[in-house]
Amino acid sequence: MAKVKTQTIKRKATRQRKSVVTREPAKKEIFGAQQVAVEQAKFYPPQQASRPARVMPQELPFGYGQDKIILQVRDPWWIHAYWEVRSQIFDALREQLKDDFYKARRVLRVYDVSYIIFNGKNANRFFDIHIHEHSNNWYIDTGGPGRSWCVDFGLLLADGRFITIVRSNTVATPLAGPSWITDEEWMIPDDAFARLYGMGFGFGRSSPVGKAWQERLKKALFSGVFASPGMASPVKKIPGARKFWLAVNTELIVYGATEPDAKVTVQGNPINLRPDGTFTLRFALPDGKQVIPVKAVSCDNQEERAITPVVNKETK
Repeated sequence: MAKVKTQTIKRKATRQRKSVVTREPAKKEIFGAQQVAVEQAKFYPPQQASRPARVMPQELPFGYGQDKIILQVRDPWWIHAYWEVRSQIFDALREQLKDDFYKARRVLRVYDVSYIIFNGKNANRFFDIHIHEHSNNWYIDTGGPGRSWCVDFGLLLADGRFITIVRSNTVATPLAGPSWITDEEWMIPDDAFARLYGMGFGFGRSSPVGKAWQERLKKALFSGVFASPGMASPVKKIPGARKFWLAVNTELIVYGATEPDAKVTVQGNPINLRPDGTFTLRFALPDGKQVIPVKAVSCDNQEERAITPVVNKETK
């Protein structure tokens, strides 16, 4: 009996050792697979959700089936027009005009419509540009900044008649220099503006204003028309004097600040304050004594302040 029991125990131990031996390789394989997955994660990002395929932009169509012309500004001297006219329009004109259609030229008629509201005209002037048959855009040299423009695309017949096919929008080219709109808060005298303009741009071909305005400015500037009251013209010449001459003059700037809702007077005249309560005034400064009282009163009329600058000028 003892022998049999001993054999049975050995068999059990053998079975247990076999089962242990068969399980160990499985654990190593699992661990190895996990380690490989971790190593791969270091170098490869996780899979992201699939994105829809990118749609590449298509080429713009040659036309949109609309009869129109668009005008846009490039710079103070140049504007650009592009247009589209359906073939049905030309077919109708060909049927209507017969042989005159084949003798006609395609034209851009450029209108200067500056200030037409004030002079009551449809346009101040116009000029024509003959274009190619297959053209659909054109750069236009206006020859003058600071004006408003409108363009017609049409046919110019042999007898001089012009048939408008499409009319553009109206655009305004900017000035080539500083604006003529001055800040009224500065109260710049006309003579000072004319002198500053002459120093900055001069009077010549490159001037951003027309010849008529240049002549007007020069005439006023050199004749004393723009001189402020009580101040002799800084450039007025003595009759019969030699051409060599020199003129010097000065101006006075008064500026300050108070509460935005206060009432301010300068030399007894009310002035307008900027939204932040500041103000700036420019005065002619002739020889002698200048007294410029500045008075501010609170909005409730309970308080007031007064400051009086006194300036003496002597020219030698």
